[in-house]
Amino acid sequence: MEQLCFFPEAGQTKGLPKAMLEYRSALFGPEESDFLMAKFVRESPWKQRTQKMWDKEVLTPRLTAWYGERLEEEPIPWTPELLMIKEKVEPLCGVSFNSVLLNYYRDGNDSVAWHSDKENVLGKRPVIASVTFGQVRSFDIRRKTDHKEIYSVRLEHGSFLLMKAGLQEAFEHRIAKSTRPMKPRINLTFRVVKHANS
Repeated sequence: MEQLCFFPEAGQTKGLPKAMLEYRSALFGPEESDFLMAKFVRESPWKQRTQKMWDKEVLTPRLTAWYGERLEEEPIPWTPELLMIKEKVEPLCGVSFNSVLLNYYRDGNDSVAWHSDKENVLGKRPVIASVTFGQVRSFDIRRKTDHKEIYSVRLEHGSFLLMKAGLQEAFEHRIAKSTRPMKPRINLTFRVVKHANS
């Protein structure tokens, strides 16, 4: 098991590739973040999906809900709260998003393994905006060509992370499992889903 990173006070390890990644703490204040977290936990249509690993179908260790454009399923309409967050992050990204994936990490056992978001529906060099509510977790990234080159960002309650164009091609990212007690966390990733004729 890989050792978790230790953070300086700023919440980031040194040498973070800022040409591809931008972090802002407290984009949303504590009270607003508490309200949004509780509302999403209570009202989102959470599902535990399956994915193929080593020729087996396994349950993903987290719950998800997808709003807006999606190719293989009927979209769930945007809620007023999601539209408000979308309108707040878009000027920071220079992108108009048409979908958002919500991930619900219920405790330290919930996680997402090393991966990059490079699905064809996202197009080349996608820009992805991430907003976090709840438990602080480590967002780790590592270079695909050198797994020893690894960085971490401490994703705080109400924070914003911008994954810029080029990050998905050069790096993988994860939220690791934790042996320490962890409270619930919700992460929103805003994306642009491209249709075949777009």
